[in-house]
Amino acid sequence: MIRAMSSALSGLRNHQLMLDVVGNDIANVSTVGFKSSTPIFSDLLTQTINGAGAPSAGLGGTNPAQIGLGARLAGTVQSFTQGSLQNTGRASDLAIQGDGFFVVDNNGQQNFTRAGAFTLDSTGSLVTPGGAFVQGWQADNAGAIDTNSPIGPVKIRVGDLLAPTQTTTAVLGGNLAADAAPGTSTVMSVAAYDSQGTAVSLDLTFTKDLLIANRWTVSASTGAPPTAVALTDNVLDFNGVGELTAPADRGINIAGGVIAGMPAGITLDLGGATTPGRITQYSGSSTASVIDQNGAAPGTLQSYTIGQDGIIVGSYSNGRAKSIGQVALAVFTNPEGLERAGGVWRQTANSGLAQVGVGGQGGRGVLSAGTLEMSNVDLAEEFTRLIVAQRGFQGNARVITTADEVLQEVISLKR
Repeated sequence: MIRAMSSALSGLRNHQLMLDVVGNDIANVSTVGFKSSTPIFSDLLTQTINGAGAPSAGLGGTNPAQIGLGARLAGTVQSFTQGSLQNTGRASDLAIQGDGFFVVDNNGQQNFTRAGAFTLDSTGSLVTPGGAFVQGWQADNAGAIDTNSPIGPVKIRVGDLLAPTQTTTAVLGGNLAADAAPGTSTVMSVAAYDSQGTAVSLDLTFTKDLLIANRWTVSASTGAPPTAVALTDNVLDFNGVGELTAPADRGINIAGGVIAGMPAGITLDLGGATTPGRITQYSGSSTASVIDQNGAAPGTLQSYTIGQDGIIVGSYSNGRAKSIGQVALAVFTNPEGLERAGGVWRQTANSGLAQVGVGGQGGRGVLSAGTLEMSNVDLAEEFTRLIVAQRGFQGNARVITTADEVLQEVISLKR
Protein backbone atom coordinates (compact mmCIF):
# COMPACT_ATOMS: atom_id res chain seq x y z
CA MET A 1 0.00 0.00 0.00
CA ILE A 2 2.78 2.41 0.88
CA ARG A 3 4.45 1.64 -2.46
CA ALA A 4 1.18 2.36 -4.31
CA MET A 5 0.82 5.66 -2.47
CA SER A 6 4.37 6.64 -3.36
CA SER A 7 3.86 5.81 -7.04
CA ALA A 8 0.55 7.70 -7.14
CA LEU A 9 2.15 10.67 -5.41
CA SER A 10 4.78 10.90 -8.17
CA GLY A 11 1.93 10.76 -10.68
CA LEU A 12 0.19 13.64 -8.92
CA ARG A 13 3.37 15.71 -9.09
CA ASN A 14 3.86 14.95 -12.80
CA HIS A 15 0.31 15.84 -13.77
CA GLN A 16 0.58 19.01 -11.73
CA LEU A 17 3.67 19.86 -13.81
CA MET A 18 1.72 19.03 -16.96
CA LEU A 19 -0.99 21.45 -15.85
CA ASP A 20 1.69 24.08 -15.29
CA VAL A 21 3.09 23.60 -18.82
CA VAL A 22 -0.36 23.64 -20.43
CA GLY A 23 -1.36 26.68 -18.39
CA ASN A 24 1.75 28.54 -19.51
CA ASP A 25 1.07 27.68 -23.16
CA ILE A 26 -2.53 28.89 -22.94
CA ALA A 27 -1.42 32.06 -21.12
CA ASN A 28 0.88 32.83 -24.09
CA VAL A 29 -1.61 32.09 -26.85
CA SER A 30 -1.37 35.74 -27.96
CA THR A 31 2.35 36.24 -27.28
CA VAL A 32 4.28 37.20 -30.44
CA GLY A 33 6.87 34.60 -31.40
CA PHE A 34 5.99 32.23 -28.52
CA LYS A 35 6.70 28.51 -28.93
CA SER A 36 4.68 25.90 -27.03
CA SER A 37 6.16 23.12 -24.90
CA THR A 38 5.26 19.49 -24.18
CA PRO A 39 6.23 17.66 -20.94
CA ILE A 40 7.86 14.25 -21.41
CA PHE A 41 7.43 11.68 -18.60
CA SER A 42 9.30 8.45 -17.93
CA ASP A 43 9.07 5.76 -15.23
CA LEU A 44 11.11 6.49 -12.15
CA LEU A 45 12.37 3.21 -10.71
CA THR A 46 11.53 -0.45 -11.19
CA GLN A 47 11.79 -3.12 -8.50
CA THR A 48 12.67 -6.58 -9.81
CA ILE A 49 10.86 -9.36 -7.90
CA ASN A 50 12.14 -12.23 -10.03
CA GLY A 51 14.85 -12.09 -12.62
CA ALA A 52 14.61 -13.56 -16.11
CA GLY A 53 15.38 -17.25 -16.52
CA ALA A 54 17.03 -18.87 -19.53
CA PRO A 55 15.40 -21.87 -21.25
CA SER A 56 16.77 -25.31 -20.33
CA ALA A 57 16.40 -28.78 -21.76
CA GLY A 58 13.27 -29.55 -19.74
CA LEU A 59 11.93 -26.08 -18.94
CA GLY A 60 11.20 -22.95 -20.88
CA GLY A 61 12.56 -19.53 -20.03
CA THR A 62 10.84 -17.10 -17.67
CA ASN A 63 10.41 -13.36 -17.95
CA PRO A 64 11.42 -10.99 -15.19
CA ALA A 65 8.75 -9.94 -12.68
CA GLN A 66 9.02 -6.20 -11.99
CA ILE A 67 6.97 -3.56 -10.22
CA GLY A 68 7.26 0.10 -11.17
CA LEU A 69 7.76 2.67 -8.45
CA GLY A 70 6.36 5.81 -10.07
CA ALA A 71 7.07 8.35 -12.78
CA ARG A 72 9.24 11.41 -13.24
CA LEU A 73 9.55 14.40 -15.56
CA ALA A 74 12.21 13.49 -18.15
CA GLY A 75 12.12 16.93 -19.77
CA THR A 76 10.10 19.42 -21.76
CA VAL A 77 10.26 19.64 -25.54
CA GLN A 78 9.79 23.01 -27.25
CA SER A 79 7.87 23.02 -30.52
CA PHE A 80 9.46 25.33 -33.11
CA THR A 81 6.74 24.86 -35.71
CA GLN A 82 5.91 27.98 -37.72
CA GLY A 83 3.35 30.32 -36.18
CA SER A 84 0.85 32.13 -38.37
CA LEU A 85 1.80 35.57 -39.72
CA GLN A 86 -0.28 38.62 -38.87
CA ASN A 87 -0.09 41.74 -41.00
CA THR A 88 0.64 44.94 -39.06
CA GLY A 89 1.75 47.36 -41.79
CA ARG A 90 4.58 48.71 -39.61
CA ALA A 91 7.86 48.89 -41.51
CA SER A 92 9.92 47.87 -38.46
CA ASP A 93 7.87 44.72 -37.68
CA LEU A 94 9.55 41.53 -38.88
CA ALA A 95 8.62 37.86 -38.97
CA ILE A 96 10.79 34.87 -39.85
CA GLN A 97 9.36 32.36 -42.29
CA GLY A 98 11.36 29.21 -41.63
CA ASP A 99 14.13 28.46 -39.18
CA GLY A 100 16.21 31.02 -37.36
CA PHE A 101 16.22 33.67 -34.65
CA PHE A 102 16.83 37.39 -34.44
CA VAL A 103 20.00 38.20 -32.54
CA VAL A 104 19.58 40.87 -29.85
CA ASP A 105 22.01 42.41 -27.40
CA ASN A 106 20.72 43.13 -23.90
CA ASN A 107 23.34 44.92 -21.80
CA GLY A 108 26.13 42.91 -23.41
CA GLN A 109 24.25 39.60 -23.16
CA GLN A 110 23.57 37.99 -26.54
CA ASN A 111 20.04 36.58 -26.71
CA PHE A 112 17.80 35.21 -29.45
CA THR A 113 14.13 35.80 -30.24
CA ARG A 114 11.42 35.11 -32.78
CA ALA A 115 9.39 38.15 -31.71
CA GLY A 116 10.02 40.82 -34.35
CA ALA A 117 7.97 43.68 -32.86
CA PHE A 118 10.84 46.16 -33.22
CA THR A 119 10.86 49.94 -32.93
CA LEU A 120 13.38 52.76 -33.33
CA ASP A 121 14.78 54.56 -30.31
CA SER A 122 15.88 58.20 -30.18
CA THR A 123 19.30 57.35 -31.66
CA GLY A 124 17.80 55.44 -34.60
CA SER A 125 18.74 52.02 -33.23
CA LEU A 126 16.39 49.14 -34.02
CA VAL A 127 15.34 47.76 -30.63
CA THR A 128 12.97 45.27 -29.02
CA PRO A 129 10.13 46.49 -26.76
CA GLY A 130 12.48 45.82 -23.84
CA GLY A 131 15.25 48.01 -25.31
CA ALA A 132 17.61 45.24 -26.51
CA PHE A 133 19.55 46.16 -29.65
CA VAL A 134 18.73 44.20 -32.81
CA GLN A 135 21.99 42.94 -34.30
CA GLY A 136 23.17 43.00 -37.90
CA TRP A 137 25.54 44.89 -40.17
CA GLN A 138 25.65 48.59 -41.01
CA ALA A 139 26.25 49.69 -44.61
CA ASP A 140 29.11 52.03 -45.51
CA ASN A 141 28.63 55.42 -47.18
CA ALA A 142 28.39 53.75 -50.59
CA GLY A 143 25.70 51.32 -49.39
CA ALA A 144 27.97 48.25 -49.33
CA ILE A 145 27.41 45.68 -46.56
CA ASP A 146 30.17 43.37 -45.30
CA THR A 147 28.39 40.35 -43.80
CA ASN A 148 31.75 38.79 -42.91
CA SER A 149 32.39 41.51 -40.32
CA PRO A 150 31.22 41.24 -36.67
CA ILE A 151 27.57 42.02 -36.02
CA GLY A 152 26.47 45.11 -34.11
CA PRO A 153 23.41 47.30 -33.52
CA VAL A 154 21.43 48.19 -36.64
CA LYS A 155 20.65 51.90 -36.96
CA ILE A 156 18.09 53.63 -39.19
CA ARG A 157 18.47 57.37 -38.77
CA VAL A 158 15.38 59.07 -40.20
CA GLY A 159 16.49 62.30 -41.89
CA ASP A 160 19.95 60.88 -42.61
CA LEU A 161 21.65 62.83 -45.42
CA LEU A 162 22.64 61.19 -48.68
CA ALA A 163 25.61 62.93 -50.30
CA PRO A 164 25.18 64.40 -53.79
CA THR A 165 26.44 62.52 -56.84
CA GLN A 166 28.00 64.23 -59.84
CA THR A 167 26.56 63.19 -63.17
CA THR A 168 29.10 61.04 -65.01
CA THR A 169 26.78 59.24 -67.43
CA ALA A 170 23.70 60.35 -69.34
CA VAL A 171 21.86 57.82 -71.48
CA LEU A 172 20.41 59.10 -74.77
CA GLY A 173 17.90 57.28 -76.92
CA GLY A 174 15.27 57.68 -79.62
CA ASN A 175 15.34 58.43 -83.29
CA LEU A 176 16.93 61.06 -85.54
CA ALA A 177 14.82 61.51 -88.69
CA ALA A 178 16.61 60.03 -91.72
CA ASP A 179 14.49 62.07 -94.10
CA ALA A 180 15.17 65.39 -92.31
CA ALA A 181 16.56 68.14 -94.52
CA PRO A 182 20.32 68.86 -94.25
CA GLY A 183 20.93 71.51 -91.57
CA THR A 184 17.92 70.41 -89.51
CA SER A 185 18.57 70.59 -85.76
CA THR A 186 17.12 68.67 -82.81
CA VAL A 187 17.67 70.03 -79.29
CA MET A 188 17.50 68.16 -76.00
CA SER A 189 18.49 69.05 -72.44
CA VAL A 190 20.29 66.95 -69.81
CA ALA A 191 19.34 67.83 -66.21
CA ALA A 192 22.78 67.04 -64.75
CA TYR A 193 24.24 67.66 -61.27
CA ASP A 194 27.67 68.93 -60.25
CA SER A 195 29.76 67.60 -57.35
CA GLN A 196 27.83 69.75 -54.85
CA GLY A 197 24.46 68.52 -56.08
CA THR A 198 23.61 71.74 -57.90
CA ALA A 199 21.45 71.26 -60.97
CA VAL A 200 23.24 72.02 -64.26
CA SER A 201 21.30 72.20 -67.51
CA LEU A 202 23.36 70.78 -70.38
CA ASP A 203 21.78 71.57 -73.76
CA LEU A 204 22.63 69.28 -76.69
CA THR A 205 22.00 70.19 -80.34
CA PHE A 206 22.02 67.49 -83.04
CA THR A 207 22.47 68.99 -86.54
CA LYS A 208 22.20 67.00 -89.75
CA ASP A 209 25.31 67.47 -91.89
CA LEU A 210 24.92 69.63 -95.02
CA LEU A 211 27.27 67.57 -97.19
CA ILE A 212 27.68 64.03 -95.86
CA ALA A 213 24.66 61.74 -95.83
CA ASN A 214 23.64 59.94 -92.67
CA ARG A 215 25.83 62.16 -90.49
CA TRP A 216 24.85 64.31 -87.51
CA THR A 217 27.07 66.69 -85.56
CA VAL A 218 26.50 67.32 -81.85
CA SER A 219 27.27 70.54 -79.99
CA ALA A 220 26.65 71.43 -76.33
CA SER A 221 26.24 74.48 -74.16
CA THR A 222 25.38 75.29 -70.57
CA GLY A 223 24.33 78.23 -68.47
CA ALA A 224 22.67 81.54 -69.26
CA PRO A 225 23.91 83.14 -71.37
CA PRO A 226 24.91 79.83 -73.03
CA THR A 227 28.55 78.82 -72.81
CA ALA A 228 29.88 76.31 -75.34
CA VAL A 229 31.05 72.97 -73.96
CA ALA A 230 33.78 71.06 -75.75
CA LEU A 231 32.83 67.55 -76.88
CA THR A 232 34.89 64.65 -78.19
CA ASP A 233 33.55 62.01 -80.60
CA ASN A 234 30.69 64.35 -81.40
CA VAL A 235 30.14 63.18 -85.00
CA LEU A 236 27.44 60.51 -85.41
CA ASP A 237 27.49 58.35 -88.55
CA PHE A 238 24.73 55.89 -89.44
CA ASN A 239 24.63 53.10 -92.04
CA GLY A 240 21.96 52.59 -94.68
CA VAL A 241 19.63 50.74 -92.29
CA GLY A 242 19.70 53.45 -89.63
CA GLU A 243 22.18 51.91 -87.17
CA LEU A 244 24.96 53.92 -85.54
CA THR A 245 28.46 53.14 -86.82
CA ALA A 246 30.47 55.98 -85.28
CA PRO A 247 31.66 56.78 -82.72
CA ALA A 248 32.84 53.20 -82.28
CA ASP A 249 32.41 53.26 -78.48
CA ARG A 250 28.88 54.64 -78.96
CA GLY A 251 29.57 57.52 -76.61
CA ILE A 252 30.13 61.28 -76.69
CA ASN A 253 32.52 62.51 -74.01
CA ILE A 254 32.98 65.69 -72.01
CA ALA A 255 36.34 65.94 -70.25
CA GLY A 256 36.51 66.50 -66.51
CA GLY A 257 36.72 70.15 -65.46
CA VAL A 258 35.27 71.48 -68.70
CA ILE A 259 32.06 72.34 -66.85
CA ALA A 260 32.54 74.25 -63.58
CA GLY A 261 31.95 72.11 -60.51
CA MET A 262 32.29 68.84 -62.45
CA PRO A 263 35.80 67.49 -61.87
CA ALA A 264 34.84 64.11 -63.33
CA GLY A 265 34.10 63.70 -67.01
CA ILE A 266 30.68 62.96 -68.47
CA THR A 267 29.84 60.27 -71.01
CA LEU A 268 26.77 60.69 -73.20
CA ASP A 269 25.83 57.04 -73.81
CA LEU A 270 24.11 56.49 -77.17
CA GLY A 271 22.95 52.96 -76.27
CA GLY A 272 24.31 49.54 -77.06
CA ALA A 273 24.16 48.12 -80.57
CA THR A 274 21.18 45.89 -79.68
CA THR A 275 19.76 47.90 -76.79
CA PRO A 276 16.08 48.83 -77.06
CA GLY A 277 15.68 52.60 -77.20
CA ARG A 278 19.18 53.23 -78.63
CA ILE A 279 19.90 56.19 -80.91
CA THR A 280 18.82 55.31 -84.46
CA GLN A 281 18.24 57.06 -87.77
CA TYR A 282 14.99 55.94 -89.37
CA SER A 283 12.50 57.83 -91.51
CA GLY A 284 9.81 59.69 -89.64
CA SER A 285 9.93 62.17 -86.80
CA SER A 286 12.88 62.87 -84.52
CA THR A 287 12.25 61.53 -81.02
CA ALA A 288 15.78 61.62 -79.61
CA SER A 289 15.81 62.50 -75.90
CA VAL A 290 17.61 61.96 -72.58
CA ILE A 291 16.48 58.68 -71.01
CA ASP A 292 18.43 58.76 -67.74
CA GLN A 293 21.40 60.23 -65.91
CA ASN A 294 23.22 59.02 -62.78
CA GLY A 295 23.68 62.27 -60.87
CA ALA A 296 21.65 63.36 -57.86
CA ALA A 297 21.16 66.27 -55.51
CA PRO A 298 21.60 65.78 -51.74
CA GLY A 299 18.75 63.82 -50.18
CA THR A 300 17.36 63.02 -46.75
CA LEU A 301 15.99 59.66 -45.66
CA GLN A 302 12.20 59.62 -45.96
CA SER A 303 11.28 55.96 -45.48
CA TYR A 304 12.73 52.47 -45.57
CA THR A 305 11.82 48.91 -46.48
CA ILE A 306 13.27 45.59 -45.33
CA GLY A 307 13.71 42.76 -47.82
CA GLN A 308 13.50 39.00 -47.37
CA ASP A 309 17.26 38.85 -46.89
CA GLY A 310 17.09 41.47 -44.13
CA ILE A 311 18.62 44.30 -46.17
CA ILE A 312 17.22 47.68 -45.12
CA VAL A 313 16.85 49.96 -48.14
CA GLY A 314 16.31 53.67 -47.53
CA SER A 315 14.31 55.91 -49.87
CA TYR A 316 15.63 59.49 -50.04
CA SER A 317 14.02 62.79 -50.93
CA ASN A 318 16.09 63.05 -54.13
CA GLY A 319 14.47 59.89 -55.49
CA ARG A 320 17.48 57.70 -54.79
CA ALA A 321 17.62 54.49 -52.77
CA LYS A 322 20.55 53.14 -50.78
CA SER A 323 21.17 50.16 -48.51
CA ILE A 324 21.35 51.22 -44.86
CA GLY A 325 22.07 47.94 -43.13
CA GLN A 326 21.06 44.31 -42.82
CA VAL A 327 19.39 42.36 -40.02
CA ALA A 328 21.24 39.17 -39.02
CA LEU A 329 19.65 35.77 -38.33
CA ALA A 330 21.05 32.88 -36.31
CA VAL A 331 20.36 29.14 -36.51
CA PHE A 332 21.38 26.33 -34.17
CA THR A 333 22.13 22.66 -34.67
CA ASN A 334 19.73 21.87 -31.80
CA PRO A 335 17.30 24.76 -31.22
CA GLU A 336 15.39 22.66 -28.67
CA GLY A 337 18.52 22.88 -26.52
CA LEU A 338 18.09 26.64 -26.10
CA GLU A 339 17.13 27.96 -22.66
CA ARG A 340 14.14 30.25 -22.22
CA ALA A 341 14.94 33.48 -20.42
CA GLY A 342 11.96 35.80 -20.14
CA GLY A 343 10.74 36.18 -23.70
CA VAL A 344 14.09 35.31 -25.32
CA TRP A 345 16.31 32.27 -25.64
CA ARG A 346 19.90 31.79 -24.52
CA GLN A 347 22.54 29.55 -26.01
CA THR A 348 23.43 26.45 -23.96
CA ALA A 349 26.04 23.72 -24.13
CA ASN A 350 23.57 21.43 -25.93
CA SER A 351 22.15 23.93 -28.42
CA GLY A 352 25.38 24.31 -30.34
CA LEU A 353 26.94 27.61 -31.29
CA ALA A 354 24.89 30.30 -32.98
CA GLN A 355 25.51 30.27 -36.74
CA VAL A 356 24.95 33.92 -37.64
CA GLY A 357 24.36 34.91 -41.24
CA VAL A 358 21.97 36.23 -43.87
CA GLY A 359 18.30 35.34 -44.18
CA GLY A 360 17.53 32.83 -46.93
CA GLN A 361 21.01 31.26 -46.74
CA GLY A 362 22.52 28.43 -44.73
CA GLY A 363 19.19 27.01 -43.60
CA ARG A 364 17.93 30.35 -42.31
CA GLY A 365 14.41 31.45 -43.09
CA VAL A 366 13.43 34.57 -44.98
CA LEU A 367 12.07 37.74 -43.44
CA SER A 368 8.61 39.16 -43.94
CA ALA A 369 8.40 42.89 -43.26
CA GLY A 370 5.25 44.49 -41.89
CA THR A 371 4.15 41.22 -40.25
CA LEU A 372 4.58 39.45 -36.92
CA GLU A 373 4.75 35.73 -36.17
CA MET A 374 2.03 34.81 -33.72
CA SER A 375 2.18 32.11 -31.04
CA ASN A 376 2.16 28.53 -32.35
CA VAL A 377 -0.06 27.38 -29.44
CA ASP A 378 -2.92 25.16 -30.70
CA LEU A 379 -5.81 25.76 -28.30
CA ALA A 380 -7.65 22.59 -29.32
CA GLU A 381 -4.57 20.51 -28.55
CA GLU A 382 -3.88 22.37 -25.31
CA PHE A 383 -7.42 21.87 -23.97
CA THR A 384 -7.21 18.17 -24.86
CA ARG A 385 -3.98 17.93 -22.89
CA LEU A 386 -5.65 19.87 -20.10
CA ILE A 387 -8.37 17.19 -19.89
CA VAL A 388 -5.74 14.43 -19.94
CA ALA A 389 -3.82 16.14 -17.13
CA GLN A 390 -6.98 16.59 -15.08
CA ARG A 391 -8.04 12.96 -15.49
CA GLY A 392 -4.52 11.74 -14.80
CA PHE A 393 -4.45 13.78 -11.61
CA GLN A 394 -7.84 12.41 -10.58
CA GLY A 395 -6.77 8.84 -11.29
CA ASN A 396 -3.62 9.13 -9.18
CA ALA A 397 -5.60 10.76 -6.38
CA ARG A 398 -8.05 7.81 -6.51
CA VAL A 399 -5.11 5.37 -6.21
CA ILE A 400 -4.01 7.12 -3.02
CA THR A 401 -7.57 7.01 -1.66
CA THR A 402 -7.90 3.32 -2.48
CA ALA A 403 -4.51 2.49 -0.94
CA ASP A 404 -5.53 4.41 2.16
CA GLU A 405 -8.78 2.42 2.42
CA VAL A 406 -6.91 -0.89 2.06
CA LEU A 407 -4.39 0.23 4.67
CA GLN A 408 -7.30 1.15 6.96
CA GLU A 409 -8.70 -2.39 6.55
CA VAL A 410 -5.33 -3.86 7.51
CA ILE A 411 -5.16 -1.66 10.60
CA SER A 412 -8.73 -2.67 11.49
CA LEU A 413 -7.82 -6.39 11.55
CA LYS A 414 -6.72 -6.02 15.17
CA ARG A 415 -9.84 -5.12 17.07
